Amino acid sequence: MKKGPGSGACPGVGVPDKITEPNSGGSGSNGASAKEKDVLPSPGELENIQLKPSSETHRKKLCGYLNKLGIRGPIKTWKSRWFIYDENKCHLLYYRTAQDINPLGSIDLSTACFDCKAENDEGVFEIRTPNRVFTLKAISKQAMMYWLQQLQVRRWEFCSAQSRFPVGSSQLVNEPLVDRTNVADDEGFLPPVKTPTEVVGLQAASLPAPQTATALQNISLKHPWTEIQNTVYNICGSKQLWGNDGNVFNFNKFQEHPEQEAEVEAQCTVKETPEDGRMESRLNLFRKAKWMNSSLTEEQPRERNSMDKVNVLQQQMLTLTEEVKSQKELVKLLHKALEAAQQEKRVSSMYLTAAEDKDRLELVRHKVRQIADLTSRLEALEQEKKELEQILTLRDSHIQELKEHVQLLMEKNHAKQQVIMALTEQMAREHSDPLQEANTITAETLYKQQEEIEHLKDDIDAYKTQNQFLNSEIHQVTRLWTRVAENEKALLMKCAYLQAQNCQMESKYLTVLRKLQETVCGLPSSHAELVRNLIQEALRWDVKEGADLNLDPVSEYDEYGFMTVPDYEVEDWKLLAKIQALEMKSNNLRSQEVVEKPLRDRWNSIGELSPSAELKSLIRSGIPVEHRQRVWKWIVSQHCSYLPDHYQRLLRQSKSTEHPACRQIELDLPRTLTNNKHFSSPTSQLIPKLRRVLLAFSWHNPAIGYCQGLNRLAAVALLVLEDEENAFWCLVHIVENLMPADYYSDTLITSQVDQRVFKDFLAEKLPRLMAHFEHYQIDVSLITFNWFLVAFVDSLVSDILLRVWDAFLYEGTKVIFRYALAIFKYNEEEILRIHDSVEIYQYLRFFTRMIVDGRKLMNIAFNDLNPFPMKLLRNRRRIHRGELETELCELEQIKAAYVKGRAEQGSRGLEEVVSEEEEEI
Repeated sequence: MKKGPGSGACPGVGVPDKITEPNSGGSGSNGASAKEKDVLPSPGELENIQLKPSSETHRKKLCGYLNKLGIRGPIKTWKSRWFIYDENKCHLLYYRTAQDINPLGSIDLSTACFDCKAENDEGVFEIRTPNRVFTLKAISKQAMMYWLQQLQVRRWEFCSAQSRFPVGSSQLVNEPLVDRTNVADDEGFLPPVKTPTEVVGLQAASLPAPQTATALQNISLKHPWTEIQNTVYNICGSKQLWGNDGNVFNFNKFQEHPEQEAEVEAQCTVKETPEDGRMESRLNLFRKAKWMNSSLTEEQPRERNSMDKVNVLQQQMLTLTEEVKSQKELVKLLHKALEAAQQEKRVSSMYLTAAEDKDRLELVRHKVRQIADLTSRLEALEQEKKELEQILTLRDSHIQELKEHVQLLMEKNHAKQQVIMALTEQMAREHSDPLQEANTITAETLYKQQEEIEHLKDDIDAYKTQNQFLNSEIHQVTRLWTRVAENEKALLMKCAYLQAQNCQMESKYLTVLRKLQETVCGLPSSHAELVRNLIQEALRWDVKEGADLNLDPVSEYDEYGFMTVPDYEVEDWKLLAKIQALEMKSNNLRSQEVVEKPLRDRWNSIGELSPSAELKSLIRSGIPVEHRQRVWKWIVSQHCSYLPDHYQRLLRQSKSTEHPACRQIELDLPRTLTNNKHFSSPTSQLIPKLRRVLLAFSWHNPAIGYCQGLNRLAAVALLVLEDEENAFWCLVHIVENLMPADYYSDTLITSQVDQRVFKDFLAEKLPRLMAHFEHYQIDVSLITFNWFLVAFVDSLVSDILLRVWDAFLYEGTKVIFRYALAIFKYNEEEILRIHDSVEIYQYLRFFTRMIVDGRKLMNIAFNDLNPFPMKLLRNRRRIHRGELETELCELEQIKAAYVKGRAEQGSRGLEEVVSEEEEEI
C-alpha cells in the first residue's frame, strides 16, 4: 500500500493525488488558460458532450464533503466523508478528511443509478449499485441536485468513452457505433443547477471538516489500518511545512502573500524526488484556487446571452417548420393539377394524331361519356349536399333549443344560490353570539390553514424536483442501456465472426489430418504414430469446446435430436463428419446476421398464412424452427380434411385386430433414425407414438398397408409436429397427395418410373456428369432410389433435410427432383475427378453427408436448374410408365412361358422315369 511522502518531499502539503487535475502533464495543466463554467448543462445537452484530451478541455474537479449513512447492525449513524470523483475509473472515492491520502472505499458509478425521494430529509439521495445502496446527504437541496447532475454527466461521459472500440478493431464492430455520442436530444427534464462553490469543489477543501457529536463517531472502524496511515501522513506533513497549527488548505493565506506561493513552489521544485511525483499537481491546486474566484463573475452574463440565442434559434426553427409544411401542401396540389393537365394533353395528342375520322369519333364519344359520368356524379354530390344542409339546419335548431334550456337552468340555479346565500347569512346572524370568540376561532383556523398550505406547497415543490430528476435519470439510463445493448450486439457479431474463423481453422486442421492418414503408410514409424495420436485426439474433442459465450455452439444434438457428428464405425468417416459439422457451424455463424436474422424478421411479420408467391419464396428459403410446426400444420390442413375421431377409431381397430403388417412394423422400429436420440433406444418416448401412427395408417389405407420407408417419413413428421395425430395426417398428405399413385405399392412401379425420369433430367441438366457415369457404367438409381422413396431422410444432414421438407410439403415431388439434381451439381467436379467405378460408388455412398452450405444447395436447386416445369415432369412420367408397364408385361409373358416349359419338361421326365421302372420290372 502506498504510504505518505518522506522528508524529502514538499512537506505539509497533505493533498493526495485525488485532488489533482487529471492528465495534469498537458500544456494547459495549470488551469489558468481555460475557463470553467459554474452552470451545469441540462440532461439534453450533456448527451452531446464530446470527450477531448485534457490539454483542450478543463473542468472543475468534482469533490466535496457529504454525509454518508453508516449501518452497523441496528445502529445507523451519519458520518462526514470527503468525496472525490475518479475520472479514469468512474469511481466516487471517499475519505475521512480532504487531507487523507488513502481512501476508505469507492462507489462504482458506471453501473449505478441515482435516486432522490421527496419524503426523505433535505439533501438525502441514494446511489444504487448492483451490490449495495449508498445513502448520502448534502448540506442543502441545491448541493444535492448539483451532485446528482454532475454524477449523471460523469457517468454518461465515461460510458460514452467506454462504448467506443479501439482504432484497430474490426469494421464489423465499429460501424454501428459511429457518431452515437453526438446524438442530439432536446429533452430537458431538469433545469441546470449553479455550482454551490462554498460546499463543492476544491475551495471546500479549505473549510474545516463537519464536526460530529463525538470524536470517534467519524472514524471508520472497518478500515483501522487506513485510518492510521492517513493520520500519520497528516501529522508528519503538517509538522514539516506549516507547523502544529497550520492548515493545508488555507487559500486566503496564499492569496494575501503571493511570495509565499513562489517560495513553496521553489522548495517543492528543489525537493521533489521520484518517490513523490505529486508536487506539480499540488501546486496546480494552489494556482487554480487563486483563479477560481475571479472567473465566477464573468460566466453568468455569457450564459444568459447563450440562452437567449438558443431561444431565438428555436423560435426560428418552429417558424421554418410551419413554412415547410405549407410548402409541401402547395406542392401536392400542384402535382395533382399537373397530372390532370398531362392527362388532358395525352387525350388531345391522341385526338390530333388519329389517322381516321373513325378514331377521332371514338375519342369524342369517350370524352362525351366521361362528361356524362362527371355530370351524374356532380348531380349526386349536389343532392348529397342538399341533404347535408337539411341535416345541418335540423341540428342548428336542436342546438338552439338546448341553449335556451341551459339558459333556463342557469337562471334557476342563480335563484337557488341567492336563496342559499340569504339563508346562510340569516343562520350566521342567529349563531353569532360572542363576536370575540368567533374572531379568535377564525384566526386560529386561518393560521392553521396557512401553515398547511405552506407545507403542501413545499411538498409539491419537492415532488416536482423528484419527478424531474427521476425523468432525467430514467432517460439517461435508458440511453445507456440502449448503447450497451448495441455494443453487446456488435460484440456478439464479432464473436460469431471469430468463431466462424476458428471453425474453419479446425476444419482445415482435420482435413490435413485426413490427408496425412491416407499417406501414413509411407511415413516413418514415429511420424505415423504421431499422426495416429493426433487423429485420435481430434476425434475425442468435445464438440462443445471453444464457446464460452454459448453463442451458437456445435452441440452433440440439434434442436430436433439429430446427432451433429454421427458415430460412424469407420475412422475416416468420423473425421469427415466432424469436418462437416465445423464447416456448417462456420457457415451458420457467418450467415446469422446477414441472412438468417432478416429471414426470421420476415417470418415474424407474417400473421395469418395464405398461399402466395411471397410465402412460396419464404418456404423455399427455409422455415425457422419456431415457425416450422405452425407452417407444417397449415400446409397439411390445406390438403387434408381432418375427420373428427378418425385417428382414435383407427387406433381402437389396431388394438382389437392385429394387422398383417404389424410384424414388419415392429422389425423396422429399431432401425428408424438411429442417429436421433428420440428413436435411438427402444425405450424412447417417440417409439410408441411412431408405432401407433404406422398401425393407424395401415388400417387407413389398406391398398398400401405398410411399406418400408414409411417409418422414416412418419418419424420426421413426429419430430416437427410432436402430436401423433398431426403426424398421421402429415403422412397421409405425403403418401396420398404429394406422391403419385403406386409409389409405395408392392411393385413400387411409380418409384421405378421416377428413377428413369431422373436419369433423363440428369442427362439434360448435367451432361458431362451423366457421360462420366455411362463411361464407368454407374447406375445412379442404386443411390437415388432411396432418396425419392423417403425424401432424403438419412441422406442429408438434419438442417438441410428439414429445409428440403419445407419446400417438399408445399410444392410436391418436383422439389425432390430439383434437390437430387442440385446434390449432383454441388459435387460434380469432385465426382469427375474420380476415374474408378468402385471409388465412384464409394464416394456416392456418403457424398450427401459432405454438403455443408445449405444456402448454396438451395440456390442451385431453385435458380441454376431453371426452367423446371411440372408439365414436363408429368409427360416424362407418362412416357416411362408406359414403357415400364410394357416391359413388365413382356417379363410376365417370359416368366409364364418359362414356368409352362418347366412344367412340361417335368411331366416328360416323370413319364421317362416310370417307363424305366416298368422295363426293370
